[in-house]
Amino acid sequence: MSDLLELMRSRRSVRQYTDETISDEQLQKILSAALLAPSGHSKYPCEFIIVKNRETLEKMSHCRVNVAKMLNQAAAAVVVIADKEKSDTLVEDSSVAMMNMELMATSMGIGNCWIQVRARDAENNSPSEDYLRTILNFPENFMCQSILSLGVPAKPPRQRELEKLNFDKIHSETF
Repeated sequence: MSDLLELMRSRRSVRQYTDETISDEQLQKILSAALLAPSGHSKYPCEFIIVKNRETLEKMSHCRVNVAKMLNQAAAAVVVIADKEKSDTLVEDSSVAMMNMELMATSMGIGNCWIQVRARDAENNSPSEDYLRTILNFPENFMCQSILSLGVPAKPPRQRELEKLNFDKIHSETF
């Protein structure tokens, strides 16, 4: 079994964190993974906002109804935004960058959770993207895709079991 498959088994959404910090070196590696993600037509529309300020993280925790509360405990968050004028593959490009960050964070023992922002609403019933734009001040031509919460897990996540994967979902040649 490959090491990458083992890493993928270990990657779980972590929503409870200790109060330990994440080093700038660790954040740099996570962001490097995002920048290494492939992009449709090599347009690279994604940009990333790193947030470590406790007050800002607390405000951001209200960007989704009952979904983003873990940002209150997170050591940091990476907000993924993409320039709508650069590419029509920004959803895909953002998703690949998020997955790269999740795997890199997991490989370093940093808990993480993908928080969907696109097409979602904040607790104040405004679109999540608009809510976050008022906090983070990103331009109108940028669409907010998602947030990756980061922190030291309060308890180690349980690995997924390969034997329990639903291989019935795999079809050969035709459905």
